[in-house]
Parts: sequence; structure tokens; C-alpha cells
Amino acid sequence: MVAVGSKCRVCKAPAVIDLPRHNAHFCPEHFLELCRRQVVKAIDKFDMLSKDDRILVAVSGGKDSLAVWDLLVDLGYQADGLYIGLGIGDYSETSAEYARAFAVERGLHLVEVKLREDYGYDVPTAAKATKRVPCSACGISKRHLFDKAAIDGGYTVLVTGHNLDDEAAVLFGNTLRWDVEYLARQLPVLPARNGFPKKVKPLIRLTEREMAAWCIVRGIDYVVDECPMAEGNKHLAYKAALNAIEQESPGSKAAFYLNFLDNMAPLLAGRSAAATDGLNACSSCGSPTTGDMCAFCRLGEKASAHEPVPVEVLLGKRRGRR
Repeated sequence: MVAVGSKCRVCKAPAVIDLPRHNAHFCPEHFLELCRRQVVKAIDKFDMLSKDDRILVAVSGGKDSLAVWDLLVDLGYQADGLYIGLGIGDYSETSAEYARAFAVERGLHLVEVKLREDYGYDVPTAAKATKRVPCSACGISKRHLFDKAAIDGGYTVLVTGHNLDDEAAVLFGNTLRWDVEYLARQLPVLPARNGFPKKVKPLIRLTEREMAAWCIVRGIDYVVDECPMAEGNKHLAYKAALNAIEQESPGSKAAFYLNFLDNMAPLLAGRSAAATDGLNACSSCGSPTTGDMCAFCRLGEKASAHEPVPVEVLLGKRRGRR
């Protein structure tokens, strides 16, 4: 909340948001300008994008993905959107409506892929068939389909809406486990190689709260509810822990993640080389993989043979076990 009478640090007009880590308040105009500067700084520092790139933005209908799409178009980039229908009941239907509405209102192109229609399964069914948490099936599916859509569509860069909170939480979890392999790959840019597209994260200098504020100021409607399948995800617990630290010491989250990129990531360069060298072509789809068949095709083979599982059934069983 902004205290009554708070003034913008730049122009002294009434402020609409306070940003403790910047020790400042901002009016709508100068808050938007701050967000643009942070995105441009990330793009320039890590050589993420050029105006000649064909950009595909992975959109979920949520604030971060729609905000990054809006920011890139606002900055003069040509970018299409990609929505993956995961089949998570009403949540997926609502999310798709927000993504479509955003594209239609702005005259932008949205590519849609639907797991159930195009691949014969959905995330709840895959979770039941594999006896693994839904986030596992979701992640495998999205990563593969993001890559495929970018390669098949001739896009030079795939953009995701991962923000500072997301990246700091992942870093926190990987550091707790000292998972060097994952730490070495946690970069804001993954170059195109071995059949994978270039992937970038322009929002690494902006928080979830700032992206929500961007959407409010810009008049962007987005799905507010969290995915019902994410309940109990450790990622949310890591975010909560970091938010508690941030409350006591504003700026800690940014220092934790951005200093990792500056000071530790260079020392880990090359530590994940084993994961990207010597890849084979998947026997089913031809995508790069370390084995004979990629994880996506193995998942699809098992899940598509299973009777469809409504999300309500899966959620009911998970809650009943607690």
C-alpha cells in the first residue's frame, strides 16, 4: 500500500506504488518508465534480444507473461505469443480467455497448442498415469512444446515471463541442495544449441508485485488465481521465505540473485556441459535427448493410454491424503 500523501520521487506527483528496495515512491508514468529501464538493462547486459529477432513469448494468461509481452511490444520488438492448453479444468479455460483477449485487443498473433487435442493427454491425466506430482508433467510438457513451437515457427528467440521472485526462489532451492548442475544452468540467457532455441528472461530485474502493478496501470486483465495443481509446491515455500527476508531487509532478493549472476555464475561456466553434449535424436519426435526417447514422448506414450482424469478428481484425492 502507498501511504496517503506519498509523492513520486521523480516529479512529486501523487504516488501509486512504493518500492522499498529502491527507497522510493512513483507515479504511474515514472513507475512504467522504471520498468522499461529495468527490462532494457537486462536485455542489454545479457544480449538477450535485437530488433531483428523473431520473438515468441510463452504466455499463460497471468500477469508476468502478459506484462513481458506488453513490455517488449511497447519497446518496439516484434513478438508473437504462445499459449499451451494444459487441460487443468476451468483454470486452463480461464487462462486461455485472458491470453486471447490480450492478443485480440492489441492486434497481436497468438499461437495455441492444446495437450488433449494435439497429443491425447492433459496434465491431470499425466500426473495420475505417472504417479508423479502434476508440476513434473506440466514442466516436461511446457518445455518441450515451447522449444518445438519456436523451432517449427522459425522464431529466433523464446521469451518467458520468469521474474526476480521466480529466479531468486529457484536459486534458493538449488543453493539449499548445492545442486551445481542446476546452478550452472540458471542463467537469464540460454543460447541456441543442439536443436534447442535461444531462451531469455527479460523480467529478471522486476518482481511479481511490480508486474502486477504494471498490468494495473496499463489496463491489462489477467488470471489472478494460482494454478490449483501447484498447491504444496516447494517453489512457493521458497518464495515465502525470501519474502520474509525482503520484508526485514529490502533489496535482499535482488542482491541474492543478481550478485549470483555477477559473481558465482561465471565460476560455474561449463559445469553443465555434460547435459548438452552428446545428445541423440528422439526415436519418436526427433527432438534432442540424452536417451533413445525424450521425456515428453515417454510421458505422452504413458499418459495418452490412460483414461482421462478430471482435475477435480485428482485434487480431491490429493486433499484427502492430507
